[in-house]
Amino acid sequence: MLARLFLLCVVHGAICLPQAQAQPVDFDNDVQPILTRFGCTSGPCHGKARGQGGFQLSLLGFDSDFDHEAIAREGRGRRVFPAAPEQSLLLLKPTAEVPHGGGRRLDKDGPEYQTILRWIRQGMPRGVEGAPTLKKVTVAPDTLVLKNGQEEDLSVTAHYSDGSTRNITRLAAFQSSEAPVASVTEHGRVKAGIIMGDAAVMVRYRDMIAVCDITVPRPEAVPKELYATLPMNNFVDGLVWNKLRKLNVTPSHLCSDSVFLRRVTTDICGRVPRPEEVREFLADESPEKRSRVIDRLLKEPDYADHWANKWMDLLRPNPYRVGIKTVLNYDRWIRERFHQRMPWDQFVRELVAARGSTFRYGGVTLFRDRRSPDEVGTLVSQLFVGVRLECAKCHHHPFEKWGQDDFYSFAAWFSRIGRKGTGVSPPISGSEEFFFVGKSGSVRHPVTNEVLEPRPLFGTAEVQPDDADLRETVARWLTSKENHLFAQVMANRVWADLMGRGLVEPVDDFRATNPATNQPLLTALGEHFRDSDFSLPELIRVIAESHAYQLSSLPNDTNIADTRNYSRHYRQRLRAEVLLDAFTEISGVPQKFDAMPPGTRAKQIWTHRTKSLFLDTFGRPDPNQDPPCERITESTVVQSLHLMNAEELHTNVTSDKGTAASIAASEKTPDEIAKELYHLVYSRNPTAIERKLVNDVLAAEGVNRRHAIEDIMWAMLNTAEFVIQN
Repeated sequence: MLARLFLLCVVHGAICLPQAQAQPVDFDNDVQPILTRFGCTSGPCHGKARGQGGFQLSLLGFDSDFDHEAIAREGRGRRVFPAAPEQSLLLLKPTAEVPHGGGRRLDKDGPEYQTILRWIRQGMPRGVEGAPTLKKVTVAPDTLVLKNGQEEDLSVTAHYSDGSTRNITRLAAFQSSEAPVASVTEHGRVKAGIIMGDAAVMVRYRDMIAVCDITVPRPEAVPKELYATLPMNNFVDGLVWNKLRKLNVTPSHLCSDSVFLRRVTTDICGRVPRPEEVREFLADESPEKRSRVIDRLLKEPDYADHWANKWMDLLRPNPYRVGIKTVLNYDRWIRERFHQRMPWDQFVRELVAARGSTFRYGGVTLFRDRRSPDEVGTLVSQLFVGVRLECAKCHHHPFEKWGQDDFYSFAAWFSRIGRKGTGVSPPISGSEEFFFVGKSGSVRHPVTNEVLEPRPLFGTAEVQPDDADLRETVARWLTSKENHLFAQVMANRVWADLMGRGLVEPVDDFRATNPATNQPLLTALGEHFRDSDFSLPELIRVIAESHAYQLSSLPNDTNIADTRNYSRHYRQRLRAEVLLDAFTEISGVPQKFDAMPPGTRAKQIWTHRTKSLFLDTFGRPDPNQDPPCERITESTVVQSLHLMNAEELHTNVTSDKGTAASIAASEKTPDEIAKELYHLVYSRNPTAIERKLVNDVLAAEGVNRRHAIEDIMWAMLNTAEFVIQN
């Protein structure tokens, strides 16, 4: 009885043990970091959704109130025993003195054990009066240039509100973005690997993050004078060469005219060059011809359809969910704006603040598909400022600064959307729906139930007197010239499309722990895009005109291992629609698509549900996904087998109305036929060996001229040179 009374007095602070008077322990500053550092709050342990062994903590310790309650009060305080602190489960389990599924985590002689022990002796206070709050975390050094195999220790410092600092290296968590380039131990020791490149080491302490950028150059030095002699068509080149100089890498040589023409035509217009374009371009000896072809392509209707098709992947919903007519109108709305060459900021403002009927104004389809504020907020933040907020819906983002307050405050911008009409009713959803400015609406914090005011992710967004809709305010914030992420995210997407890899990968995951491979270049591209009044054609032009874009894909001795710094062009398989349209152009037989007029090209299809075995094989998005936006970009055996065996493709190549039949019926010589086929399929002149091969096939005894031409064309269409962009 006396022992129980003594325990109650200690818990409620009526009796202070002698040890409690020295070195007060603050739960936030002293205990919570230990629980996080040693994995107690991690996903596989007590931080998972339902905890572990009946004991649940917040993921990565981002909710200290919850965690303190779980430790000190939950289960009648069974996890702590102030009368005999050493017998507390909170200490017996991690030291493995009693069975523990997580194994041994703490050393009884270590400072972490002693800290928790003192905290229990002091009565497990929630906080210490006057304790400073954590303001930021820094890592030193924050940049490193290491030789292969070199090691370096990182030091982490916590900075508090009272101006004090604390070395918290022992309690910080470390993670490398590229372990083969530079790995890091749990104690913060970095070791460079044998691979050249860049890595970012993330340092996390509580809800703060710091990053150390690491560069591992090639061991063989390159004369600095070499980089000064490299061509610079515009600012892009200088910034690419600067990065290559740090890595001791030299770029590949300039690509040939034929490779450039095919590359730029497929990139800008989503089609292969026509034979007459090839002949004209290869015969042109003007030094300005590459710039001229870029300008010409940007004015073509094919440009608009190709780039609209890319954005339809990101915006187009499943028609069986929101309605067929609705999606058709959405497709038309997006394509019209690309054909108008509408500035990107205007496009985004019109979309984010769209109002009206789904049958008359396609932009509102976004809100028919995404029907709650949190769904819209997640989509808008990821697409237009590259911030993936989804994690913060349930808990603090593990690799960024965003928490639930940020998530729901941003979602609140979309809380006052009025709707009239029948909502979605899959799989039909055929009715019209109207969207307008609602009179009320709010978003509440899921834990505190507090009504949250709309707030941008960073900066300020003031509601103007003439703003009829909260969405107009957030749209103005999104597209502001002061919002550097808006310009950089789009610049990064376009760079990835043209160069084969984004400066930030994934292209919509901008965060401190996922840095750009060349931040000065990304900054400059964003500024150029902003200063051109968000002109997408101008952004494409400046990249395509750069010497870096026009490099060969063939590596040299210094850049064969480079896959991130654009020292050569990165080969990529042509997009499914581009390949099918190329096959159509080459075979001379138009494709037929359900629910589309004759002559429709693959990049003009308004829904992925349009039947096409070819497009499915080459990785167009799965129409059953919601939204259908993920593409398969890798080459597969199935694709090769399809090109070799597909009945429809064979029928088109051997058609009486096809290109092969037309060439066979002409009076062209074997040399002329060779040039025609190579211009058509590869956009280049045949080599002497290739001309001889065509001549030998056509001159063979008893050969059928048309069948021979069909066989040659079929063989060419089954090569990597046709499928892959060099």
